[in-house]
Amino acid sequence: MPQTNQPLRKLGFLTIGLFDPADPAAGHRTTLELIELGERLGFDSAWVRHRHLQYGISSPVAVLAAASQRTGRIELGTAVTPLGWENPLRLAEDLATVDLLSGGRLNPGVSVGPPIHFDQVKDALYPDSAAAEDFGHERVRRLLGFVRGEPVTAFTGTEGIEEYSDRVQPHSPGLGRRLWYGAGSLASARWAGEHGMNLLTSSVVKAEESTAGFAEIQQSQIRTFRAHHPEGERARVSQGLVVIPTDSASPQQRAKYAEYVRRRTPRTEAPQGPARLLFAPDLIGSSDQLAEALYAHAGFREVDEVAFALPFSFEPEDYLQILTDLATRLGPALGWHPAHRVG
Repeated sequence: MPQTNQPLRKLGFLTIGLFDPADPAAGHRTTLELIELGERLGFDSAWVRHRHLQYGISSPVAVLAAASQRTGRIELGTAVTPLGWENPLRLAEDLATVDLLSGGRLNPGVSVGPPIHFDQVKDALYPDSAAAEDFGHERVRRLLGFVRGEPVTAFTGTEGIEEYSDRVQPHSPGLGRRLWYGAGSLASARWAGEHGMNLLTSSVVKAEESTAGFAEIQQSQIRTFRAHHPEGERARVSQGLVVIPTDSASPQQRAKYAEYVRRRTPRTEAPQGPARLLFAPDLIGSSDQLAEALYAHAGFREVDEVAFALPFSFEPEDYLQILTDLATRLGPALGWHPAHRVG
């Protein structure tokens, strides 16, 4: 086995929470059951994606509120909530509420940019203000301020029998240090660092003008983030590659997983589209093979936290196998020790 000087400290997983539109409740229950399984296996964190007008979780804060009542230890995150769909003040209220209900386990991850297919949804989402909406970093800065307790209004005190606060209520004091930014570019990584956020890196980066490979671009973004963060090298970064261990997989599962990776590989061979998005290759193999590949990955060598992404379209029994292998085989091969397992 290859050696690393830095053992993996935190192991998490990410799910999109797909559901059948004919029975959406079942898919949401499956997501909650996966999070419960993750806690039993000793994972440090479980993260959900955010999908609007699709057959995936559209309200992760609500799902994580439910998860907070079915678990007692595992951290719960969003990766990521696109702020173009959100009112930062209202979101700050929801996040603080769920954080308090969870006992301080919420890790909200956010991103900026206009909503996807904005021209098609703007009349429904912002019928009177679409042209005036700012979808840049200022939207994150507003959320940060609200969560961290900055005043929202100049008015505070009692009016009649009603008492009013000048900041978002409830206030969860530790939540401001657990806000994550999903950055795909050097500029966003720098901004997140300058504003004291944590950094979520995923399986997508912007190649911009670079001719380097995915891992090297990701490494550069992480180093840029830490160079501009008040905590420097101690600033938190989590990596989120698609990693599929096959140790205990059946022959049928291995064939399915291999086909999944094969179909997605062409998009990793060159930057895609006008934004020059570069996708990381999915990693598949035994835990020994995966550990070797990760230790050779320039981005992975910069982190001691991961939230490996589960493939989108697999069955519950596949996720059971993958999560079990991640927790019992790959994690330990990377120097990780599980949190106290339940059951």
